[in-house]
This record gives sequence, structure tokens and C-alpha cells, in this order.
Amino acid sequence: MIEYIKGEIVELTPTRMVLECSGIGYELNISLNTYSAFGSKTTGKIYIYEVIREDAHLLFGFAEKIERELFLLLTSVSGVGPNTARMILSSLPPTELIQVIGSKNEAALTAVKGIGLKTAQRILVDLRNKVKPMEGMAGNLPEASVSSGAVAEEAVAALVMLGFQKAASQKAVAAILKGSPALAVEQVIKTALRML
Repeated sequence: MIEYIKGEIVELTPTRMVLECSGIGYELNISLNTYSAFGSKTTGKIYIYEVIREDAHLLFGFAEKIERELFLLLTSVSGVGPNTARMILSSLPPTELIQVIGSKNEAALTAVKGIGLKTAQRILVDLRNKVKPMEGMAGNLPEASVSSGAVAEEAVAALVMLGFQKAASQKAVAAILKGSPALAVEQVIKTALRML
């Protein structure tokens, strides 16, 4: 089992990171929270969870241990796979997700793409005693600064990778940026996830 990888960030998109360590480039699936944390950095240490399937070996990367722990808890719930857990963590930062589970907020979970009422209820029931609110958890992540056109392009690409239709993604991103042109890419994606 790989605990973490420390190295140079070669490529970074809202859903994917390539981290080079000792001449090997590791492709990591990441959430928007992790993307935000590494947005302006050239090197970093990222916590890993490895998923080995019959058809693929996948690495999921997390900026903080708490996000990885929440990912593991989410994937322990019946009907929640790694990509669904990543979608939840992209929509709700770790501190907010802990509050949602603690307050049994079904509406916040069902607002995430791919999460229906029954899955939201299962998550709340299965995790209510496993997730406790923590004091002083990190919540301030640096924002990435990019031009509006690049933000739109990157946001649409991330939404398509997350399973949304390209045309619907472009329409949502255009509407968001028309109202708030100075938003960072992760904020645009989070807003779009609530709209789509």
C-alpha cells in the first residue's frame, strides 16, 4: 500500500494530477478540493489510496489525510464507488461534508450528481457514528488564478470528465462566468455541479 507520494507536479487539472517522483510519473485521480490545494504549487506531497480492479489499477490522491479518510468511509457505503465518493468530495469540502453527515442533511447530499435519496440516506445512516465534527480542521485552501477563457475551458473539461454532457456543461459554465467573471475554476465547477 502506498501512503503518499512526494514529488514534482507535472500536470494538474480539476480531476487529474500527474506527479513525478524519481523519474516515474504517477497519474492520480483527484477531487476539486485537492486541485485547489495544489493549484499554484510546483511540488507537493499527496496522500494516496490505490484501487485495484480486474481491468485497472487506479490511484486516488488527496491533499489531506482527513479527505482520504472521508473517501474511505464513503466507499465503505453500499452503492458508493470511488468515482461517486470523489464527486461528493468535489462538491462538499471535508469540513462541510462532516457537518452534512452530523446534521443528517439529505438535501445537501442529493444535490450531488449521482446521489439519490436512498444513497444519501444510506450514507447518513452508515456514517453518522463514524464521522464526528472536528475542531480546527483546515478549510482555507488557496485559489488558482487563471484567465476567464482558460477557467471556462478547464471547468467544462472537468465537468465532462465527471460525466456531464459537454453542451450542458458549456451552457452552465457560460452562465456562471457571465454573472461572476472573476471566479476561480474550482468555484465555477462547484457552482455548476449544483446547477446540472
